[in-house]
Amino acid sequence: MKYKVTLNGKTYEVEVEVGKVVLLDEYEACAPAPAEPAAAVAAPTTTAAPAAAPAPVTLSAGEPVNAPMPGNILRIDVKEGDKVKAGQTLLILEAMKMENEIASPKDGTVVQIVTSKGAVVETGTPLVVLA
Repeated sequence: MKYKVTLNGKTYEVEVEVGKVVLLDEYEACAPAPAEPAAAVAAPTTTAAPAAAPAPVTLSAGEPVNAPMPGNILRIDVKEGDKVKAGQTLLILEAMKMENEIASPKDGTVVQIVTSKGAVVETGTPLVVLA
């Protein structure tokens, strides 16, 4: 008798006879193709308007502090107009279940806060502008 056995993501094709087992083939297992519905009922189609692209943010004059990695903004510790020292925490960026303090690279004044609490940012996204 011939059997197909899947074990740890590999499929083995074996032939078993009384007192003897022969491995015929070995290959990576793959998921079966989804079955087509026998009688698909056409659903009414509605055309959705394309999603509007987010408006580009105009940065104030100054030095932007950019996100060093993708993540979520958990907390913003400064307000526009605040004086900050080099190394002072500006905001908390959560990435991969870790809370990362984004610190001021220099002494200065917060001119603009470009992001908001709960925002999802990518690497290089401006977060705060310092003057």
